[in-house]
Amino acid sequence: MSASVLVCGAVFDGVSADLGGRTEIAVRDGVISEIGPSVGRPDGAEVIDLSERTVSPGFIDTHVHLTMDAANLAQQTLASTATKVLSGLGLAREYLRYGFTTLRDLGTMDPEFPTVDLRDALAAGVVEGPRLVVAGHVLSATGAHGDVGGFYGSRWDLPVSAVADGAAEIRRLVRREHAGGADWIKTANAGGYFSPGDDPARVTWLDDEMDALCATARLVGLPVAVHTGAAEACKQAVRAGARSLEHAYLIDEEGLEMAVRAGVYVVPTMQMTREDLAALRAGTLPEQAVWKFRRDSEAILQSQRLVAASGARVVYGTDCGMFPFSHGILEFQAMVAAGLSELRALWAATSVAAEMLGRDDIGVLRPGARADVVAMPGNPLDDIAATARVDFVMHDGAVFRRPGDDGDAA
Repeated sequence: MSASVLVCGAVFDGVSADLGGRTEIAVRDGVISEIGPSVGRPDGAEVIDLSERTVSPGFIDTHVHLTMDAANLAQQTLASTATKVLSGLGLAREYLRYGFTTLRDLGTMDPEFPTVDLRDALAAGVVEGPRLVVAGHVLSATGAHGDVGGFYGSRWDLPVSAVADGAAEIRRLVRREHAGGADWIKTANAGGYFSPGDDPARVTWLDDEMDALCATARLVGLPVAVHTGAAEACKQAVRAGARSLEHAYLIDEEGLEMAVRAGVYVVPTMQMTREDLAALRAGTLPEQAVWKFRRDSEAILQSQRLVAASGARVVYGTDCGMFPFSHGILEFQAMVAAGLSELRALWAATSVAAEMLGRDDIGVLRPGARADVVAMPGNPLDDIAATARVDFVMHDGAVFRRPGDDGDAA
């Protein structure tokens, strides 16, 4: 039996509106067993002094791509499945150091299911890293955001995209994802900025196609995450029964009101926009993205402000893989800059993210929850940048990082 006691200077429990004061957290066999001003000291328990830090539930990033590299996407997509898994494992371990104890990976470009294998290896303890929830592939129409065929010559038919046209083909793809072990269905119903030949301002599924996708996902018991952009695409996704809107680049007030009424979560990936703006200014944005992002950047920022001002259930997600994982922790600051409160940004990465994932045992600090715990100097409710200074990480009761370890976030 493993046991430890965390002596905390202040605590954000994932649900409260204020920090709690000095608190002790007892952990047994990967689970929080007791929380209070003082807890017992089981025989052999390690006492860990975090009395100069604010302690929080482990962060949850609900939109990453461990097997994609936007800087080299066309070539990297052609790598072997094993190469993608090994690279993804390295990225996942790196990201855990920043405090991300649970990740939702939203699709790979591969004939197989590399992230399903990686998820299972992590869950079994074969390899060490964060908890992983996965959508196997990005389902899309021919020539739409999930179709990377435009990167290659027309004579090449490479089995790396999950493409369908028409309700019957779409149902087959959804069932294939279910059979392959996916936890979520990921689709794109609007174009993207980094993909060739499509447009984020255009809807790419017909209504009956989107309806067929979501209905089939419901039938097999999988929630649907939708990469979406155009305001009409956001509304289509809500009407069809999506659980989460990813990016929602050009969402309008009507779309947000629909999402609130339907209980649909919004994952606005705000740091990605900052990354793209910086690349546009530096002249390093991929050629296929330049005209689209130059046209839409101000509208995206306005939509992000609308999201922040709305009553939508906003969830932390970054799109890391499209930019370096080392920048993913900056999403907190991007959310606050767009108008979310520090508290709402913290909820987005803890209890609200867990709620979207259907998990009541993560994203909170309470007895019975998994012992995913991070700590940082400072008070993130006063200065959200404190989240970028995480220097203690516990995942499932095992300490992965301690203050003073080399490579501390700054």
